Amino acid sequence: MRILKKKKLRIGGLILIVIITAGIAGANENLKPEVDSLKKNFPNLRVDNLKESPIKGLFEIVAGNQVFYFSPDGYLMFGELWSKDGKNLTAEMREKVLAEKVKNIPLDKALKIGSGPRQVIEFTDPDCPYCRKVDEFLVKRTDVTRYVFFFPLRQLHPDAEKKARYILSQKDREKALREVVSGSMDGKPLPETGSHDAMLEEMEQVAKGMGVRGTPALWIDGTAINGADIPRITALLDGKEVQR
Repeated sequence: MRILKKKKLRIGGLILIVIITAGIAGANENLKPEVDSLKKNFPNLRVDNLKESPIKGLFEIVAGNQVFYFSPDGYLMFGELWSKDGKNLTAEMREKVLAEKVKNIPLDKALKIGSGPRQVIEFTDPDCPYCRKVDEFLVKRTDVTRYVFFFPLRQLHPDAEKKARYILSQKDREKALREVVSGSMDGKPLPETGSHDAMLEEMEQVAKGMGVRGTPALWIDGTAINGADIPRITALLDGKEVQR
């Protein structure tokens, strides 16, 4: 577990933007000494929640989508906390944090497909081969309602942004999505039909707010899946995997 003491914070290779806050959003009143110590040692750290961890003397911090740990001696620790029975407690908490965020996703900003009882929220790149694989699978399901947010990976797929704008500009967006992900429009000039930059930007902001860094990223009835894990997607939709 990586330990930092009063240094610039790095999480997942990114600088954690620190914001001065008046207090911690969620913390037990009995933890006031620990909260005071955290504020004293890291006065600019934005913290959403602080609570006791399974390790005595170590406290779990939730900040945005990140979960890390604090010692009142003045140390922050970044890493994965595992239980003796093999559970990744840090990963489980991250999933819980994201599951709460999923409830507040503005679904009205997504491309809605289908009307089935199972909810699938997708962050996708129209040129991503793995996204196309997921789409090929989901389009055959009649039991899902899909909420599709475009998140073009511009450095990997230079044409993805143009294709996303093209889909959003069409009257029948589902049909346009089918055309694009089928590959029939690869390498061909797209019709000039308006940029729809604002709509795409809103989708990308939603993705960033959820901590999406790559595609495909999905939430099936609140359970997160990263990548084209078709067997797990199938198990969740068929009720063969317990949702957390």
